Amino acid sequence: MGQAREVMDRLTEALTSTPDLKAVAELYAVDAVAFTPDAGEIHGRDNIVEYWRQMTDSVTGARYESVYAAEVGDTAIDEGYYNGTNTGPLPLPSGESLPATGKGVRIRGCDIATVEDGRIVSYRLYFDQMDFLGQLGLLPELTSSS
Repeated sequence: MGQAREVMDRLTEALTSTPDLKAVAELYAVDAVAFTPDAGEIHGRDNIVEYWRQMTDSVTGARYESVYAAEVGDTAIDEGYYNGTNTGPLPLPSGESLPATGKGVRIRGCDIATVEDGRIVSYRLYFDQMDFLGQLGLLPELTSSS
């Protein structure tokens, strides 16, 4: 196992069960950049940790089920399911938030982390936002036309 795989595994561990945001912060370089489907491009360790704080406050009791894991050079790739319960408000890009639904979620996603000198310098997260919102019951019901 190389350094990128080790760092990615530590990140996953720090974000699940009982989140450890101090450990998360130690895994990112000060000038790291993250790309997410919901918050867009995030610059700097402190802002990335804040993103994870909001996510772990929104979806608690998280578990991760791995489907695929790889490491290519200085980059680790994970595909899997993030499972938890929406027990906290869900922040919106507008600064507003949606109240907790209390519903469970099982979101398939993909993470890609590039590591230099033991810290993540570039992080990409992909997940289907519509699937996430649908599982929370936050999308309007579709009606069929007959």
